[in-house]
Amino acid sequence: MCFFQEDTYTVLLIFLSSLAILTQVWYNKNMRIQQLHYIIKIVETGSMNEAAKQLFITQPSLSNAVRDLENEMGIEIFIRNPKGITLTRDGMEFLSYARQVVEQTQLLEERYKNPVAHRELFSVSSQHYAFVVNAFVSLLKKSDMEKYELFLRETRTWEIIDDVKNFRSEVGVLFLNSYNRDVLTKMLDDNHLLAHHLFTAQPHIFVSKTNPLAKKDKVKLSDLENFPYLSYDQGTHNSFYFSEEILSQEHHKKSIVVSDRATLFNLLIGLDGYTIATGILNSNLNGDNIVSIPLDIDDPIELVYIQHEKTSLSKMGERFIDYLLEEVQFDS
Repeated sequence: MCFFQEDTYTVLLIFLSSLAILTQVWYNKNMRIQQLHYIIKIVETGSMNEAAKQLFITQPSLSNAVRDLENEMGIEIFIRNPKGITLTRDGMEFLSYARQVVEQTQLLEERYKNPVAHRELFSVSSQHYAFVVNAFVSLLKKSDMEKYELFLRETRTWEIIDDVKNFRSEVGVLFLNSYNRDVLTKMLDDNHLLAHHLFTAQPHIFVSKTNPLAKKDKVKLSDLENFPYLSYDQGTHNSFYFSEEILSQEHHKKSIVVSDRATLFNLLIGLDGYTIATGILNSNLNGDNIVSIPLDIDDPIELVYIQHEKTSLSKMGERFIDYLLEEVQFDS
């Protein structure tokens, strides 16, 4: 099987997820997917006899299959008693993995045994940028896909890297600048990820059109001192290096942390706050109440997309990047 073709992302996403789960349950050549179905059915019915009936096998055959599996795994899955069966602690953990393996197997069968029912798969993880949303919309509107399962995750910086590392997303979008470049570049290298240049932007602030700063052609850092600084929450990985905003390491007299873009823009309007970004706005997503003003500081923001070094972009991934570049109207 060649992974470096049009279906690269689809194959890797499903196959590697299955492989990881199989490894965790100590999968070996003797264990069969059918045995996992048996375990799941026994738990669903709560009875060996009823499970055997629904599986169209004899109860002794089912009992032997379970016992063989327990011997292979070196664990006891069920406790048998006159009132029925219950899962052991090991059995509960094993059941969790078994269900995941069976679900992944069903995905593989759906994908390759039923090509007519094939759904397009694509996933993007990104920091909070309107131009990424617009590119995603263009990807859908300008394609003729009849069946698809697509994901757009506006999420934290660390999670973007983790998503691409573990093949949950084909593409990640984030920024680099003089402050975070060395740390994030090393992290990308350590996780076998590649960063590709999209465009470079000069820092801007976003404010409400009623904010006193909105009348300025350019603002200085000193102009911002008395206004609330808004930034995105980075969770447990709340290092300044993971921040979505430049100058996050600087002291801010008034600071508010939010988790989503809608809340941030509502607070820009309601509290005369500001945030620092690329300067690229979209009235369809952000409305006409937000304006972008250049920030008088020499600290360019480079937007990049990341991918796993072991994959090539799918056709859909390539189109998405093209639409990204169209949205920002910059040459890469």
